[in-house]
Amino acid sequence: MTPRQCEIAAESYAACLLAQAGYDVLVQYGANQPHYDLVANKGSAFLPISVKGSQDGGWMLAVKYKEDGATYHDAIDRWLASQRNDVIFLFVQFFGVAIGELPRAYIARPPEIAAHMKTQCHGRGHGSLQEDYRRKRPGSKYDHKVPNEWLFSQKRLEEIAL
Repeated sequence: MTPRQCEIAAESYAACLLAQAGYDVLVQYGANQPHYDLVANKGSAFLPISVKGSQDGGWMLAVKYKEDGATYHDAIDRWLASQRNDVIFLFVQFFGVAIGELPRAYIARPPEIAAHMKTQCHGRGHGSLQEDYRRKRPGSKYDHKVPNEWLFSQKRLEEIAL
């Protein structure tokens, strides 16, 4: 897929998951809206959802905030400060997924994403969130992996929707 096709596929799959979980899904009109892509509504809850698709095993989140002389922790803190307090990230991963198979999906809030990214590279931090670094690079000394509890489920969605 092209990057744009990956983005469209990820947003479509995210909308499907949210609808399956009993939410009405509103899609923003216009290209590249800042902060969130979808709004999930159930009862009085309106959840802005930022969808991030990937085909390479990771999501580049804080990379653009890394400046010369700054640490990855600094970059991650800047990334976190730029996020809305109410946004929920829904990550969709197509790496190793054949056509017709379902991609893997994870859901988390920015503070827990930032805290996790700071643990990568043995605590030095990393500007991208890695789904399972050793799956893609078996010989790596790093073992970055998205926490299992972030796996998209009805229970996980309800926990972080509060």
